[in-house]
Amino acid sequence: MIIVVKPGTRAEDIAKFSKVLEEKGVNLHISQGTEYLIIGLVGDTSKVDPRQVEAYEFVEKVMHVQEPYKKANRMFHPLNSEIDVLGNIIGGKKLAVMAGPCSVESEEQILEIARSIKKSGATFIRGGAFKPRTSPYSFQGLGTEGLDLLKIAKQETGLPIVSELMSVDMIEQFVEDVDIIQIGARNMQNFHLLKEIGKTRKPILLKRGLSSTIEEFLMSAEYIMSEGNENVILCERGIRTFETYTRNTLDLSVVPAIKKLSHLPVIIDPSHAAGMWWMVDSLSKAAVAVGADGLMIEVHNDPVNALSDGQQSIKPKKFETMMESLKIIAGAVGREI
Repeated sequence: MIIVVKPGTRAEDIAKFSKVLEEKGVNLHISQGTEYLIIGLVGDTSKVDPRQVEAYEFVEKVMHVQEPYKKANRMFHPLNSEIDVLGNIIGGKKLAVMAGPCSVESEEQILEIARSIKKSGATFIRGGAFKPRTSPYSFQGLGTEGLDLLKIAKQETGLPIVSELMSVDMIEQFVEDVDIIQIGARNMQNFHLLKEIGKTRKPILLKRGLSSTIEEFLMSAEYIMSEGNENVILCERGIRTFETYTRNTLDLSVVPAIKKLSHLPVIIDPSHAAGMWWMVDSLSKAAVAVGADGLMIEVHNDPVNALSDGQQSIKPKKFETMMESLKIIAGAVGREI
């Protein structure tokens, strides 16, 4: 249920009104704009009589939210959410660009890549320390050593760290070491993990599941937000369809769809979507044109010998060229890189 409060309502009236609502056993989500105030009710709203609510003079209207996701719903928060990560705003005018290798392999590797992407305009360093692989015999990442190497790269370049969390027992260390905690596609519906990271206030990058609908995607975000952490960034990385030429099928329609349904920022990962390095440039341009709030790009200094996903990684020089062309497209849609 959504309650729209008339402009100019006194703060003390809103406080008293909120207390009355909370006594009915619902949780309140208050969104304050320059010309409006919206009170979103979460929980069992059956005890809240809309007619009684509308009897208050300062209530403009009462609306029911049909979708199962509440806090992620744009009705609860009409303005776009902006997530601040060490001064880098995700969801604002400037696009977030997260770049780096699929897996951290060595100090020399991650430092070389971090220096080059920083020079080209990337705003975050992404790198896997713990890797969920389809085969148990594939490289699984360096673990905590990988996190230490990412911190060295951050110390030298100033780029905030994005890395994937796979298990509940590592949350405390990730909160300490990582600036954006990534939840991978395979864990999008690991609801226990989602609820636990929801108890933190660390920004969360939630990747869409391989076969998940948009509503399922937003419901997973709701799991995180329901525990109090509203710093959620959504990431489309391709979904599984009947097509086998590409690794996955990049669903660019998710951007305008989510922008209509939710206030959360959404970024695109063209590397995992296509699975082929030569497609990354074109798909990145399309993502910016359609209104994405950022990109996640796999960059490797030696893709042929990469320990994971070398076939979808672009070289630093190609990343530099791509970033220059993206500036033009970003400017055309009112954004900047």
